[in-house]
Amino acid sequence: MSGSFEEEFDGLFRAQFPRLFRYLDRLSGDAEMARDLAQDTFVRLLRRGARPDQPEAWLITVATNLWRNARATKSRRARLLGAAHSDDELADPAGSPSGEVEAGETRTQVRAAMRRLTDRDQQLLLLMAEGYRYREIAQATGINEASVGTLLARAKRAFRDAYEGRRDAS
Repeated sequence: MSGSFEEEFDGLFRAQFPRLFRYLDRLSGDAEMARDLAQDTFVRLLRRGARPDQPEAWLITVATNLWRNARATKSRRARLLGAAHSDDELADPAGSPSGEVEAGETRTQVRAAMRRLTDRDQQLLLLMAEGYRYREIAQATGINEASVGTLLARAKRAFRDAYEGRRDAS
């Protein structure tokens, strides 16, 4: 491995790991899993030995695929064990009793609404929330850059509908 790739890798890791972790944490609802997946993504980049043309998109794509694999494995394992894992287990724990109770309820409602969306809508909204630009979102998701705005608007509408429907039901 060349010294320049090591320096590039170090710079990419420092700049992108926190963003990638937050994206995966929101996607999975599990900080430990998110940390493991983000680390595994960077291990794969290191093993690759070269900087991808579009490193942010490459990292998002690899991380998302790792998350999908982990989710499928977890689901398969739960079915095999016959365990009834509730999605409520993924909610963030409450902090202080006062304002954290309401914040915890809101987080739970947001997570429930997100689960009702398609994978693509979830990914688009989470990437947007993490500050990725349309070009990066397009590259990571394999959609046309010109379609990102329209698809994001639809995803926002679907989220709003899912969230408001969830709040009405509770």
